[in-house]
Amino acid sequence: MKKLLLLLSAITIVACTEEKKMNDYVTFSGKITNKKSDTIRIANRGFNKEIAVNADGTFSDTLTVTPGIYYFSDSNESSPIFLRNGYEIAMTIDTEQFDETIKYSGLGSENSNYLAEKALFEEKLFSDQEFDALDEAGLDAKIIDLKDEVLAFMDSKKEVDTMLTRINKQDLDGLMKSLKGYYGEVIALKKDFPAGKVSPTFNDYENFKGGTTSLSDLKGKFVYIDVWATWCAPCKAEIPSLKQLEHDYEDKDIAFVSLSIDDDRSHGGSWDKAKADWKAMVADKDLGGIQIYAPKGWKSKFIRDYRINGIPRFILVDKEGKVVDANAPRPSSDKIRTLFDGLL
Repeated sequence: MKKLLLLLSAITIVACTEEKKMNDYVTFSGKITNKKSDTIRIANRGFNKEIAVNADGTFSDTLTVTPGIYYFSDSNESSPIFLRNGYEIAMTIDTEQFDETIKYSGLGSENSNYLAEKALFEEKLFSDQEFDALDEAGLDAKIIDLKDEVLAFMDSKKEVDTMLTRINKQDLDGLMKSLKGYYGEVIALKKDFPAGKVSPTFNDYENFKGGTTSLSDLKGKFVYIDVWATWCAPCKAEIPSLKQLEHDYEDKDIAFVSLSIDDDRSHGGSWDKAKADWKAMVADKDLGGIQIYAPKGWKSKFIRDYRINGIPRFILVDKEGKVVDANAPRPSSDKIRTLFDGLL
């Protein structure tokens, strides 16, 4: 009996030791379809880890972390992930539809799946709103309603780690403040750039096909300007709709201009890489219209004159270079076709 008790005790010690070892790290593995680089990155404030990606898109590594929200990134896009030592998480994703396809499985995966679902929920919720039709009082009321909807979404996810929902709720006021600030600016734009006002202009911006393009070169046509960047997921989500719009109105007096604001800060401190990545995506995605590059990114005069603080941003200018809409509907919105049909 004594030997048996000693044996059981030893087994218990080994089991506890193994459990302790597993609780010292999180295992993160997965498969990436259409991988953009040979490494992925897991990061948050004070933590930064690169993981090698195999030729077939698979990867696997162990991380020792402080519990919290981290960001998984593959090239220019990222998504939040919740990590805690002891988790064993596997991820699958197709980078061609980054946010829509990211899925997690394994121990602790319910938290990261919640974050991915929350991101899509908020994107749809906010994009479905007619913010620019509101006045300041209406925007205040709308922000309160939206906050309640996001809270209701969070509260419906009973399986999620309480630490995660607590963090999300703490961050919610900041999110709503940012949303109010952004759309408050949009409302102000309607006052500062009314229809008929002479539009700010851009001059001699590099054209992907060669040479340069200025807004004045396009007089005699309506000009629909898409301000975007290669790293901007909502911008890229509009590409199929923009291509269709260009096709459907190709025989009309309208020029489609895509203006990239890719800069050094979003490309590892290199302007050369920023421009190279822009050219690579234009070619890879077979983007149409007039593709131009803002030489100073966010600090370019056209961007500052229109007070552009978030992208994508769409602007419609008339044949004489005057504002039609300083915050025009997106290509994916039926409203842009209604607007075009009334003008063209």
